[in-house]
Amino acid sequence: MKQKQTQTNHRFARRAHAQSGAALVVGLILLLVLTILAISGMTTASLELQMAGNEQYQERAFQAAEAGIEQAIDAAVYSTTTPTGFYNNLFGSNPTPIRGTGQQIANCTDVDPDGGNPDPPNSSDAQDTRECEYFMRFDLQTGTTIVPGGGYSLGTGFNAYHFVVDSHGTSHRGAESDHQQSFYIIGPGGT
Repeated sequence: MKQKQTQTNHRFARRAHAQSGAALVVGLILLLVLTILAISGMTTASLELQMAGNEQYQERAFQAAEAGIEQAIDAAVYSTTTPTGFYNNLFGSNPTPIRGTGQQIANCTDVDPDGGNPDPPNSSDAQDTRECEYFMRFDLQTGTTIVPGGGYSLGTGFNAYHFVVDSHGTSHRGAESDHQQSFYIIGPGGT
């Protein structure tokens, strides 16, 4: 009986000795797969976090541009001769505001596009700053419209004066937003 038990133990020892390297290889392959999955998950999470941040900065730029329109209307400086800020061709069909010449939007911080890194020679960091600003002009193309039936009992008619506000908001990571709003102001139009 002892001899039979020794042969059985000897068979198990041979099998264990023949399989000892396979478990190590399988274990290393599983570890490699788990490592690749973990790195992939971390990369995806990091990318999604960056995308959420970009969306947040874009929303801030959007809100800054909207605030500029509200600030322009609230300022109530409606001049038919002098615009707020400068335009490239005020008498053209589509005047474009000249950046850096508009009215600063309140509570909007200017953003340095390169994050404050040194600029090339012969340039200043102030020139490199993107500003939150608005522009307002009397629309010369539409001009003034007579309001029908308005004010005749007082002996004076009313006109509708067409104004346009161009607003530019900025935020970090290069987020920018341009908005344009037009509206009419009703005022005296003469006899």
